[in-house]
Amino acid sequence: MRGSQEGTEYWAFVPNPLPPLLPMDSELALALAEAAYAMGELAALGRALSNPHLLMGPFLRREAVLSSQIEGTQTGIPQLYAYEAGQIPLPGMEPAPPEADAREVLNYVHALEHGLRRLETLPVSLRLTRELHQRLLVGVRGEKATPGEFRRWQNCIGWPGCSLAEADYVPPPVSEMLGALDALERYLHADDLENHPLVRLALTHYQFEAIHPFLDGNGRIGRLLISLLLVDWKLLPLPLLYLSGYFQRHRQQYTDLLLAVSERGAWREWVLFFLRGAVEQSRDAGTRAKRLQDLQAEWHRQVARARASALLARLVDSLFASPVLTIPQAKQLLGVTYVSAQRSVEKLVDAGILQQMGEASYGKSYAAGEILRAITE
Repeated sequence: MRGSQEGTEYWAFVPNPLPPLLPMDSELALALAEAAYAMGELAALGRALSNPHLLMGPFLRREAVLSSQIEGTQTGIPQLYAYEAGQIPLPGMEPAPPEADAREVLNYVHALEHGLRRLETLPVSLRLTRELHQRLLVGVRGEKATPGEFRRWQNCIGWPGCSLAEADYVPPPVSEMLGALDALERYLHADDLENHPLVRLALTHYQFEAIHPFLDGNGRIGRLLISLLLVDWKLLPLPLLYLSGYFQRHRQQYTDLLLAVSERGAWREWVLFFLRGAVEQSRDAGTRAKRLQDLQAEWHRQVARARASALLARLVDSLFASPVLTIPQAKQLLGVTYVSAQRSVEKLVDAGILQQMGEASYGKSYAAGEILRAITE
C-alpha cells in the first residue's frame, strides 16, 4: 500500500492473514518428515533426561548469544557467563566485548526465562510478546525504542539513515499493523488443519518479521517466539531446540528468503529452509545434550571415586548452570565458609574439571572449559 509521512511518500507492505496456500510437494513432504522425526528424537531425549533443568541453561545462553550476534553484538558464550559472574573482562580471554553487548545478550536470557515461566499461565500472545520486548530492551541501547509497546509510527529496514522511500523493506503502517497483529494472534490460537505445527511455526515467524511491530528488537523477539511456541504447542517438553545457530550460519539466505516471501510470495522456499534448519538444529541439540550428560556422569564418577563430600557433587552440578565462578560465589552456592569453598574449588582444579582463568593471585576466577567447549564448538 502507498503511505505518506512528513511529506514523504513511500510504499509499505501489508501481509495477508495466515495461512497462505502452500501445496505440499514431495520435497516439502520429505523435509517435513525429516524435521518431525528429528524433533521427535530430541523430545524423547528431553523426557529421558534425569535432570533436564541443568542442561537448559547452556542451551538457552547459546541461543541468546547467536540470536544477538545476528544483530551485530560481539559477546560470545564464555564472555556471557563471565559477565553473569561479574568477571568481565574474563582473565585469559581478551579482548573483552563491550559491556553493553553483554548486557543485551543477558537481557535475551532474562526475556526467554520469563517467557518460559509465563507459559505456565499464559499462552504465546500479543500480551506476552510485549512483556518479552520490555525485558529485552530494558537498560540497553534500545531502551528509547518504547520497550514493551508496539510502535506508534512507521519504521523500516534499510541502510542507516535511509528514508522510507529508500528502504529495502517498509512494514505495515500502524493502523494496518494493529489489524495484522490481531489476525496473527487469532492464528496462533486457532486450529490449522492444513499445515503441520512445524510448518505453522515457519509461517508464524515470517509473519511476525513482516509485521515488524516494534521500533527495535523485532528479529530477536521473532526468534525468541520460535523457542516458546515449540514448548507452547507441545512439540518439545523442554526448550532444547533453538534455530538462531542455523539462521546465523546462513544469515544472508535467512534474510533473503524472508524478503522473498514479501516480494513474490516465495513461501515454499522459506518453509523448506526453515524445516531443514529444524532438522539440523535438532540433531545438533541432541549431540550437545548427550555430550553434557556424559560429562556430568563422568565428573560424578570422579567425585565418587575420590570419596568426596556431597558438597563437591553439588558444585559439579552447579557448573552446568554457571561454568564460570569465583570462590565467593562457590561459598554462597554451597553455604559454607570461604576456606571450605576454596578447598572444594581446588579439588575440582586438581581433578581437571575447573581451570583457573589468568594468573591472578587475588580475586581468582575459574571456568569449566569442557562445558564451554561443549556449548560453543
